[in-house]
Amino acid sequence: MNTFLSGPVSWLLAPLALIKGLGVRRLAPRLPPPSGRPRGQVGDGPAQLRLLVLGDSSAAGVGAERIEDTLGPQIAACLNAATGKPVSWRNAGANSAIAAQIRDHVVPNIEDRDYTHVVLAVGTNDAKNFVTRSAFKKGFGGLLYAAHARWPDARIYWSPVVDMNHVPALPASLAYVLGLRAGIINTMGIQLCRERYATAAAPLQIEGPEGFAADGFHANALGYRHWAAHLARFIADAEPAPSSSQKPG
Repeated sequence: MNTFLSGPVSWLLAPLALIKGLGVRRLAPRLPPPSGRPRGQVGDGPAQLRLLVLGDSSAAGVGAERIEDTLGPQIAACLNAATGKPVSWRNAGANSAIAAQIRDHVVPNIEDRDYTHVVLAVGTNDAKNFVTRSAFKKGFGGLLYAAHARWPDARIYWSPVVDMNHVPALPASLAYVLGLRAGIINTMGIQLCRERYATAAAPLQIEGPEGFAADGFHANALGYRHWAAHLARFIADAEPAPSSSQKPG
């Protein structure tokens, strides 16, 4: 459906989405982020690539049982394997946050400033919360500006919202409505990345329900591994090919 029609249609169906959403919330377990220090390194020696994963509960690793299985360390492992370079990683996620909240409350409080790569995992809550096109443009567009200002030497990547029809926790009717909202978010997000010097990755293709945690909404360790491999390809493509001396033995 054309994204300009998606808005009016989704608002007409908003009462249905509210009822179905309350049912999903009542039945789904509330999962915490995994315990453990949200930073680390893959590979020995000074980190040549320094990765920040910034965003909502997925950036915090909700759905994984171990911090090692979350998005940040999994991307770091993929990049280390692809480039031979030591990679440090840092997770910075806020449960239920939309793009504007990440911009205002998370970015200013990240302590380090020397990241080489920043991955933004945000947009799902904007879609779920019916954030309007103009509000998302302001929130996500401001987030891109804030990320560039705070980490001027970093490459910025965004992972768009997945196809809601493949999220196990969502009944078909709710997935349809949220899919309309996700289409609005993704179209605007891709446009903003193009205009504001960021790379929008291709939307992650979900291969099956086995990649989801017990709540049927967040990724589990397998899902984060699949997601990390997908994003790492976009990041590694922009890195120089490893020489024979860089390749791990």
